[in-house]
Amino acid sequence: MAMWNPWRGCHKYSEGCKHCYIHKGDARKLIDTNVITKTDDFYAPVAKNRNGEYKIKSGQKVYLCFSSDFFIDEADQWRDECWKMIAERSDLNFIFLTKRIDRFQECIPEDWDNGYDNVTVGCTVENQAMADHRLQLFASFPIKHRNVICQPLIEEIFIDNYLDGVEAVIVGGESDKYARPLNYDWVLSLREQCMAKRVRFEFRQCGTRFIKDGKEYLLNVRDLCSQARKANINWQPTSCRVDLELRE
Repeated sequence: MAMWNPWRGCHKYSEGCKHCYIHKGDARKLIDTNVITKTDDFYAPVAKNRNGEYKIKSGQKVYLCFSSDFFIDEADQWRDECWKMIAERSDLNFIFLTKRIDRFQECIPEDWDNGYDNVTVGCTVENQAMADHRLQLFASFPIKHRNVICQPLIEEIFIDNYLDGVEAVIVGGESDKYARPLNYDWVLSLREQCMAKRVRFEFRQCGTRFIKDGKEYLLNVRDLCSQARKANINWQPTSCRVDLELRE
């Protein structure tokens, strides 16, 4: 696994951004997150060592632009060059998330056609309004590998009508002392929707405020992911396991 942040900085875009970890971390460092800047790691996928070998080894997953949004407007001037590097490194699997799926057609390269084999696009939704708006668009675009990211999930949502062609749904709560609560029933509902459509489901993290069986718990941030794993509710169909092994 590798991380590639060709630029950093972002703007709060919808309700799910209220307690954004990037903005919080930058505030502690007195950094203005709203300033979008190109990073020193811009050419990381094609960087080579002294032997002329790529530093990022073949076959890895590369998490792209997790300190920003890959479709943010201010990065329009740099994105084409990123696509060229992604095309060059067809031996890597690139994954990025976006709340700006409405900009998809403006941001894809000329040779996108039906999508790149080595790119997975994750569309982030946090409530029913955003699910209905973004996922309807998401389903209409030519993308070979697509995930739906329900994190932070701030209300119960129904997305079963948008799951055709989706490979995975990732669910998680909000991490903040002022976090909005995550109800475990909402998580289980999404799991049932995924199972009915035979889509891989992953419960990534609990919320700081977590409701289960009608009782609200206040959890430490460091325990959110481990508590989600303890729930042991991740699910994937057999065919999905085989596909994942081949891609990895």
